[in-house]
Amino acid sequence: MDHHRLLQRPAGLKQPPAIIPPVSHIHQLPDLLISQIAAGEVVERPASVLKELVENSLDAGATRIDVQLEEGGVRLIRIADDGRGIERDDLPLALARHATSKIASLDDLERVASYGFRGEALASIASVARVTLTTRTAADSHAWRLRSEGGSAEPAALAAGTVVEVADLYYNTPARRKFLKSENTEYAHCAEALRRIALGRPDVAFSLMHNRTVKLRLPAGKPEQRLREIFGEEFIAHCRDVDVTAGDVRLTGYAALPAYSRSGRDEQYFFVNGRFVRDKLLSHAAREAYADVLHGLRHPAYALFLSLDPAGVDVNVHPAKTEVRFRDSRGIHQFVFHALTRALATPLAGAGAMTQAAAAVPPAPAPSAPYRPSFQQGRLDVREPTPTAAYLDFARGAFPAAPRNDASPRGGEPPAGGAATPSTGASAGAPPLGYALAQLHGIYILAQNEAGLVLVDMHAGHERILYEKLKNAIDAGPPPTQVLLVPALIAVSETDAAVAADNAEALAGIGFEIAAAGPRELAVRAVPALLAGGDVPALVRALLAELREHPASRVVEARRNELLATMACHGAVRARRALTPPEMNALLRDMEATERADQCNHGRPTWVQLSMAELDRLFMRGK
Repeated sequence: MDHHRLLQRPAGLKQPPAIIPPVSHIHQLPDLLISQIAAGEVVERPASVLKELVENSLDAGATRIDVQLEEGGVRLIRIADDGRGIERDDLPLALARHATSKIASLDDLERVASYGFRGEALASIASVARVTLTTRTAADSHAWRLRSEGGSAEPAALAAGTVVEVADLYYNTPARRKFLKSENTEYAHCAEALRRIALGRPDVAFSLMHNRTVKLRLPAGKPEQRLREIFGEEFIAHCRDVDVTAGDVRLTGYAALPAYSRSGRDEQYFFVNGRFVRDKLLSHAAREAYADVLHGLRHPAYALFLSLDPAGVDVNVHPAKTEVRFRDSRGIHQFVFHALTRALATPLAGAGAMTQAAAAVPPAPAPSAPYRPSFQQGRLDVREPTPTAAYLDFARGAFPAAPRNDASPRGGEPPAGGAATPSTGASAGAPPLGYALAQLHGIYILAQNEAGLVLVDMHAGHERILYEKLKNAIDAGPPPTQVLLVPALIAVSETDAAVAADNAEALAGIGFEIAAAGPRELAVRAVPALLAGGDVPALVRALLAELREHPASRVVEARRNELLATMACHGAVRARRALTPPEMNALLRDMEATERADQCNHGRPTWVQLSMAELDRLFMRGK
């Protein structure tokens, strides 16, 4: 057989032309081309221009910023502020590359606290659009105007501050303009960019106009009001206030309960020293904090603000400044994770409205090396419930055949004359989940509290109670280990073998005994007893993969929690079980004292509140 013929291309198929760069001598690029290359990183779309210019206004001390767009920002982006303005002598440098008033040395760069600092945004924008800059300081008798097309500054009319107009974006680079989306899509990106900035600066008033129609108006005010204007009332009704400080690190903001989970990540906002960022480490910490309460593929919603010493974070990572790098990445990860975990775990007995939840968050540990989480109880009084004899039977699965007829109130039951029957009004100071009225189809508990009617999924509620108790029992001491009769040999890469050797002590502390059996082979001699029945090779490989970036304890805890959740699900009271009033009330009291009792182990809600107003609307009362 002619092997040479087999290697020939079939007839009719053309060989693609080879891309061979032209032969040329090394030469200096023109300044305009340099700026256009830089613009490819800084000016991705109109929203990028809006972000850079609004951040410049904030750095100038503006208290009001008005944004005007035409055709999604492609035809015109106009930013007007009431900031300090630019002095007449500095105007020629305003559109020059690498010219800035925000840093002057490497020390300034390592502790930068302003939004901008690179000195290339305006120059990059001016290289791909027609820019007009009008500004006036308090000391000037009139304003000055400078155009990117050339020429010197000329007198202009402006009361105070700065106005930047960016017209005909990418007019001189048509290939870049073709990559832009429709007008509505580009406007949506611009609106989202402004909302992000406005969320981090509630003390500044913002307005947004598109094609001469006002789309957004945000007056300066309190953070809660800005959150309500951007997220809406539903988010406010389902969020917990977060305010945790450890040393010079502080996490504030709002985290929505899992009942408000989303199908996408459209309502996840993380700010570092006031700057919106997309950081994998922070996102991972938040996702892990929600992992125990969020259902399936749903995503949490939050607006969180992390503040720390500027020297502890490097913002000079990406030209768009949306990525950061922390000096103590592991400590920051653990701090954020524990702060959010405690905020979401606040029992019902200690969590009221959003404004009350801040008092329920205990202090979190400061990032340090090595990290040692150590929470102290704050003002929230978390107590183990005192179960009644009936509830002890209920928890063990021993259910009485007929309801009791005791006249005296028992653990968790309403007092005589209280809210035990529909005929009596809810008493002042009633517990959050109220008192049981009845059981519906052996699945739901109907209870009455001060607000109205509470529906409780008894299986889901009991499942969460058992799950948390199982976790507490495991956390009380070192995890028991299971020695394998025959060590499991696992083929790994040299990198994973090094990771295992470097973390041998940490692995041993959580129940793993792993030793090298060769350059690319590990011998697993012992594993945590709770995980002994699982796929040991798959577990170890996943553990080593996570160890490259995250603490070992979090990986094992996640796997352990999966097993405990399964145990709790099978141990919880099943549907169609008839419960007595004492048992139902005891279950409600136990839920109120249990962390994360709003959701079962799979992230589904355990109870729903129907207010009297909602019930009145259902029956059209007052119409």
